Amino acid sequence: MRPGDERLQADLAASADAARAAQNRSRLVRTGGGIVALLVVVFAINAFSNGSFLTAGNLTNVLRQITYNAILAIGQTFVIITAGIDLSVGSLIELTGVVMASFANAMHFDGPLLVVATLLVGVGVGCLAGLINAIPVVTLNLPPFITTLAMMLMARGLAFKIAHGQPVPLQSGAFTSTGTGFVLSGFRAATGFPGIPIPVVWLAVMVIAFAVLLTRTRFGRYVFAIGGNEEAARLAGIDVKFVKAMVYVISGGCAAIASLLLMAKFSSGSPNTGIGNELQSIAAVVVGGTSLAGGRGSVVTTFFGALLIGLLNNVMNLLNIESYTQDIVLGAVILIAVVVDELRKRYLAR
Repeated sequence: MRPGDERLQADLAASADAARAAQNRSRLVRTGGGIVALLVVVFAINAFSNGSFLTAGNLTNVLRQITYNAILAIGQTFVIITAGIDLSVGSLIELTGVVMASFANAMHFDGPLLVVATLLVGVGVGCLAGLINAIPVVTLNLPPFITTLAMMLMARGLAFKIAHGQPVPLQSGAFTSTGTGFVLSGFRAATGFPGIPIPVVWLAVMVIAFAVLLTRTRFGRYVFAIGGNEEAARLAGIDVKFVKAMVYVISGGCAAIASLLLMAKFSSGSPNTGIGNELQSIAAVVVGGTSLAGGRGSVVTTFFGALLIGLLNNVMNLLNIESYTQDIVLGAVILIAVVVDELRKRYLAR
């Protein structure tokens, strides 16, 4: 290959990436509009089918319930856009939870400083686990399914070993407000509105921050480029290995933050907390319109996907539908979302 040929290929790859980015934004607008329309339909069905759905307490409860899954799904979105997957996030909730609870109990200081220090320890453990997930993927080109499945088993086993198979109760009350507190609760007497749960505030901040990271930064553009065509991204000069490693680090960090909120809610770190959460997070991402093939997705539509699943679960609970049927409905929703995505890709290909 002549010296100029490789540069020409890189320029062509960069142009192709820009075209794909514009096409991706157009698709996301359509996807987001469709999800919002579906949310409105589900919301209306819920409101008419059960009189207690529109109460302030129930709506607040829905937001609180989706918080943990939505935070997990934010990190999962970055991974799936690169055509990867992270099966370890549920186990990382458990591992970071017992590590943070053990750390908090071992410290001799209290208050907000303890919460911050515990969060830093948990995020450090989660990010390290994410990096361990990424190393075989980016250096040996192993399938992410296998490496994250291995981490899922290791993290869960390590969590049980550290906790001796039992929840680790928190000895400090510094975490109570983080898990169960409210902001704007002063309007309760006048309006009946209980306020905004603090975990929901955490979720809102994370959705905004990571949406900006994905859509308004060079790193975000690189994530989409790698998911669209990894070889073209490499020819365009993108450090593919670094970017792919960072998305798994982000996923591990998000798992740690969700774990802190769950630990604060239950006042303990448990090795059983995250069972099944990895599937819930993947469901939220897929329902939100992110393609499992990579190259397309959005943090905002992932939030809508988590909200849609939360609304479906809420109405089924209000209608006293047993958990087995709820699993059937959730599975059907995921299958429909994947089928629609595949049909859309075939239509666009034609």
